[in-house]
Amino acid sequence: MKTFKYFLLALAAMIISCNSNNGKRKSEPQQTSENEELTETHIDTLSAHLKPFKKELPTIGLLMYNGVLTTEVTATADVFTKPDGPEGKQLFNVVTIAETSDPIVTEEGLTIVPDYTFANCPKLDVLFVPSAYDMYSQVHNKKLVNFVKEKDKETKYTVSNCAGAQLIGAAGIEKGRKIVTYVGGGEQLQKDYPELKVQDDSKISYMEDGKYSSSNGNLASYITALKLVEKMTSPEHREFVESYLYLDRLQDWKE
Repeated sequence: MKTFKYFLLALAAMIISCNSNNGKRKSEPQQTSENEELTETHIDTLSAHLKPFKKELPTIGLLMYNGVLTTEVTATADVFTKPDGPEGKQLFNVVTIAETSDPIVTEEGLTIVPDYTFANCPKLDVLFVPSAYDMYSQVHNKKLVNFVKEKDKETKYTVSNCAGAQLIGAAGIEKGRKIVTYVGGGEQLQKDYPELKVQDDSKISYMEDGKYSSSNGNLASYITALKLVEKMTSPEHREFVESYLYLDRLQDWKE
């Protein structure tokens, strides 16, 4: 009987000891794996990239619509958003515009949300008119054609790239002016809009006539943007932009 009593006492001591150890384990901090973050840190990745609209600055308008060639929007933005000098001074307002506030989808499948619509677009100093591989819908869109026509009345410069020249012709705003379009598109452009002086696109990449300029489009859209940014700033700033873009690397590139 005594043996059994001693056995019960030993068993009770073991249970108390285990409970005590378990309590200690619960109070101890748990170890964290190397890949697990101890705390969640919020980093603002947006504010530094927002470009405020400043009324005192010239406004560059980038027209968009579904099927637009991405480069003909981004090339202009690439050039005109570059700052001036080491202090990073903003020189232009660069805005995107579409018929509605709905996101547009480019030819290459990128989705872009426009800053403004035809209804609330601010006064523009420059309007860039891009292209699409199929311009039928654009030249038959009365709202789009009328927007180009009306905005041209207020702009200091109006620019077309690639088949954007067809919208220029449809708007009737460059009558008697020299213009160039995409390679191989000049003959049809001249037939459709005989009032334009269409240049030989097999030999000419860029054309300027008064307030109007045009290019073959795609990467040649950088030409119209760089030419105009120089005119609106200085040769030194254009050189700075070109260096920022590593343009010399592209020009010298060989396999």
